[in-house]
Amino acid sequence: MAVVAIITARGGSKRIPRKNIKDFMGKPMLSYAIDAAIRSEIFDEVMVSTDDKEIAQIAVKYGAKVPFMRSCETSNDYATTLDVLAEVIYNYKKINKKFDDICCIYPCVPFLTANILKDAYKQYKDSNADGLIPVVNFSYPIQRAYRINQEGYLAFREPENERARSQDLETMYHDVGMFYFYKDLSNIKKILPYKMKESNIQDIDTLEDWKMAEIKYSLLNN
Repeated sequence: MAVVAIITARGGSKRIPRKNIKDFMGKPMLSYAIDAAIRSEIFDEVMVSTDDKEIAQIAVKYGAKVPFMRSCETSNDYATTLDVLAEVIYNYKKINKKFDDICCIYPCVPFLTANILKDAYKQYKDSNADGLIPVVNFSYPIQRAYRINQEGYLAFREPENERARSQDLETMYHDVGMFYFYKDLSNIKKILPYKMKESNIQDIDTLEDWKMAEIKYSLLNN
């Protein structure tokens, strides 16, 4: 049973320049994903898919492999994560390497730990799922969300739930954007949820997000 961790770290970043290798609490951001993957001890190969030579050098420095560089087609703003993964698997096949399970890990995940990966992988392997996605519940019932109507006023998106009690509404979840496990990229139907705590996740898309992540990381690791 061969398992590969594919860390997707392209060079382009519009809102936070060089985000994937920007210093975060004393280390390049990318190093946290690499470290979690290596320490989990569930992967036969931990690789970084990138189009950037500097990112590739840092990836190798922190213990990952960069067996091939990412193509222009999967480095633009329109390429999807599945496009990147498919290209990586195709390139591995060309050098006669095949993996039974794939774990995609995003590069800006300082709160990801080896234990989280190990626990998620165990749940995934103990199931009959085609994949696993970490999720967290919405902090407020989305059934009571507002929209702004054509007149510019607030209106309930689901008027039938206007007077519903929060505890009576179904709990809804969203992808936390940290990692994914897959067997076959062409057949992803049954996806297992891996529930996470709000304290262990943080979107890092803006400088404000970055500062909040530093504060949260400091508190968690004090």
